[in-house]
Amino acid sequence: MTKDFKLKYRRSVLGVVWSVLNPLLMMIVMSFVFSFFLRYDSIQHYPLYLIVGNVTWGVFSESTSAGLTAILGAAPLLKKVKVNKFVFPAERVLFALVNFAFSLIAVVIVMLWEGVMPTPYLLLLPVCLLLLTVFCFGVSLLLSSLTVFFRDVIHLWSVLLLAWNYATPIFWPISMIQQVPYHFVRMLMWANPLFNYVQFMRSIFIDAALPSTLVLELCVFWAVIALVIGVFAFRKTEHKFILYI
Repeated sequence: MTKDFKLKYRRSVLGVVWSVLNPLLMMIVMSFVFSFFLRYDSIQHYPLYLIVGNVTWGVFSESTSAGLTAILGAAPLLKKVKVNKFVFPAERVLFALVNFAFSLIAVVIVMLWEGVMPTPYLLLLPVCLLLLTVFCFGVSLLLSSLTVFFRDVIHLWSVLLLAWNYATPIFWPISMIQQVPYHFVRMLMWANPLFNYVQFMRSIFIDAALPSTLVLELCVFWAVIALVIGVFAFRKTEHKFILYI
């Protein structure tokens, strides 16, 4: 993990400070665009709404994007030493989690700016992070095993992430889901794993409330499903990795 930090911030003047500046600058730009041009200023505490959604999405996007090449990146080591291959996707997910910890500084700054005070509901943050981490780890296991055999996954995942990002109410209001014309599509959007993790985060940061029972159940459901599928796929294929890396 230390190596990943050094590589990410190599030759950067501000270094790890960018983990705080990036979500802040992104929030400022997107708040300006969506508040003044697309008129999403009706959302209460929109800057906070936006940055909480962005940093939550960032954990998933960063961990899975890095996780899908975890085995390929460890090829030189795997060819020399026998090591538990689960370590490599797990390390990528934990790195994204550490970045999230720094991003929380930016969230606190926006909370103070918006006049939103911390409440005891923030004590549920570790619960949400645990479920999100398990979900990301499961997806990363699946992606990293698939990428060993199909390099196209690297390119396909970036496209899927972009589509997934737009399908998740990170910068647009949740009420817009009701405007989607097909009931089946609306149900998919409500069940969207990232929608539920983002909702969990916004409940404890902005609404000062418990997440709804459905949101909590779906967060647990997706974490378990992703982990089971990821572990199964990884276990089934890991003995063949050495032949394709």
